[in-house]
Amino acid sequence: MTNPLLSDWQTPFGIAPFAEISDEDFAPALEEALAAHMAEIEAIAGNEDTPTFANTIEAMEGSGEALDKVLGVFFNLSGADSNDTRQALQRDFSPKLSAHSSAIYANAALFGRISDLWERRDELDLSEEEARVLYLTHRGFVRAGAALQGDEADRMTAVKSRLAVLGTEFTQNLLKDESAWSMALSEADLDGLPDFVVDTARSAGEAAGADGPVVTLSRSLIVPFLQFSPRRDLREKAWRAWVMRGENGGETDNRGIAAEVLGLRAERAKLLGYADFASYKLETEMAGTPDKVRELLMAVWEPAKAAAERDAAEVEALLRADGIAGPVEPWDWRYYAEKRRKAQHDLDEAELKPYLQLDRMIEAAFACANRLFGLEFRALDAPMYHPDCKAWEVTRDGKHVAVFIGDYFARASKRSGAWCSAFRSQAKRPVEKTPIVVNVCNFAKPSAGKPALLSYDDARTLFHEFGHALHQMLSDVEFGSVSGTSVARDFVELPSQLYEHWLEVPEVLAEFATHATTGEAMPEALLNKVLAAATFDMGFQTVEYVASALVDLEFHSGPAPADPMQKQAEVLEGIGMPRAITMRHATPHFAHVFAGDGYSSGYYSYMWSEVMDADAFEAFEEAGGAFDPETAQKLEQFILSKGGSVEAEELYMQFRGRMPGVDALLKGRGLAA
Repeated sequence: MTNPLLSDWQTPFGIAPFAEISDEDFAPALEEALAAHMAEIEAIAGNEDTPTFANTIEAMEGSGEALDKVLGVFFNLSGADSNDTRQALQRDFSPKLSAHSSAIYANAALFGRISDLWERRDELDLSEEEARVLYLTHRGFVRAGAALQGDEADRMTAVKSRLAVLGTEFTQNLLKDESAWSMALSEADLDGLPDFVVDTARSAGEAAGADGPVVTLSRSLIVPFLQFSPRRDLREKAWRAWVMRGENGGETDNRGIAAEVLGLRAERAKLLGYADFASYKLETEMAGTPDKVRELLMAVWEPAKAAAERDAAEVEALLRADGIAGPVEPWDWRYYAEKRRKAQHDLDEAELKPYLQLDRMIEAAFACANRLFGLEFRALDAPMYHPDCKAWEVTRDGKHVAVFIGDYFARASKRSGAWCSAFRSQAKRPVEKTPIVVNVCNFAKPSAGKPALLSYDDARTLFHEFGHALHQMLSDVEFGSVSGTSVARDFVELPSQLYEHWLEVPEVLAEFATHATTGEAMPEALLNKVLAAATFDMGFQTVEYVASALVDLEFHSGPAPADPMQKQAEVLEGIGMPRAITMRHATPHFAHVFAGDGYSSGYYSYMWSEVMDADAFEAFEEAGGAFDPETAQKLEQFILSKGGSVEAEELYMQFRGRMPGVDALLKGRGLAA
């Protein structure tokens, strides 16, 4: 019987046949796909013909199709709908995939062909994109250690294998801690909570098989609980559980993993001749060096800290008015910040939330994409990997563009956070492929029969991830290795953070922010209050983010710390971290940095991209409005369609004509002097 993962998928648009795939199919499919890919690589490496772009680079681009299919399904399911079997498979797969990758990069004959092409690149009459793909391929092999020999090459292979295992363990430990904890609430504990928080807690209790409402570590539940619960003791209990993920001792403790990861990364950089891991990692990013990252973060840190300290004084005054001597603790901030927002802006999250229905916000994201880029979305009736998923065909002028999948609700089998990934990326050569893109979020699931309501932060997250999806769906390049979000890490957040701005366009909220019960549009007075409060508590938000980014940077600058927790404390003390605010992601649950290399030394990239996104949205405003067609066309032409086929800075220059400074970011966050 043919393994469904390896069969020819006769499904709408080549969507994986999820209903036919079982967990037992993954291991044999992976083994067969790995062998097939290695045979393809060895055939390319062993080709006796003179190396050409077509018989070497393009052939490599077309190899591993079966492996891409298997891993596309497996890793998307492992993140969004995990179980014990999939976690065990992931632990087994990690070293195998690392060994497979290492074997390719260590293939001397293959590297010889790539190097030969690189030396003769000026004679090959390559297109701009072909030249770019050759450059990136050669650079990737060198940075992976292809030029190393003997003991150094063996050690590099061992280091990368161990890092793959540790990243998997870190992720799974975090998921176990998050899914294992809940706090039961009595009916009396619900006093003071808005109806939407009560409803979410009851729904969470039902999902967990509890006798009543519970608080879980899902951000969409624990954050509003911390905002609204008048029970300071319960807020403290919930907050401590939230920040102690990965730091509870026992088998799921991530502190030892973090230390080992940092040590291995430093060794990897040293093997390749770099001073430290940050220097190695940032070499290929827009920032270029750790000093430039540090300069940006500190330029934002001081005004953010000053704003947070001003706000802290007001928070403490409210605390004392409640008869609490103080000082303000981290579990107090969100509760009293919500009181401050209501007092200063007459804005209450409980009043706002009924206007932010999930289905209407999805419609809003689609409608903006239609006005900007002419995209249309048609619901698809196709089997998905989970009943919560929805799918749409994306077209333009009647032509198929992509498939978009939305998986929006939190569940115990899903890792925390929100992300965009692809089951299939766009390419034209050697075979044309249209993208299949998925947005995964962790919004609170309502009780049966009730609409899903979002916080304003949730709605912004939805637009953010859809911005990533647009980067994938509008990709229009020749080769998959440079399509979509295959760009510098500190450029990848530009499309996503830029798209958040359309949520704040008054006409968008006026049309799509409709009341869940009455269907009426958000009143103009409430809309104005929402927009006026857009930068409320921005000192807190910026401090918790920049602190995390600075700790990440210092972890990877210089020698690896023997005790990351001590290093974390030293960095925070050195920058004068306000005591009532904590890092957004403390080390033991800092999955961006320790679940893989993606954002290691790169958590700053959200802010680097924000400098550009603030400036890029100004381009629309300068041109006459958020939906200016010429600016939208330039955004697609120079950024969204190009992927990594051109250097990021050059793309931005083509779009905007100049590089921005930090002023637009500070202005956008309300932190400008």
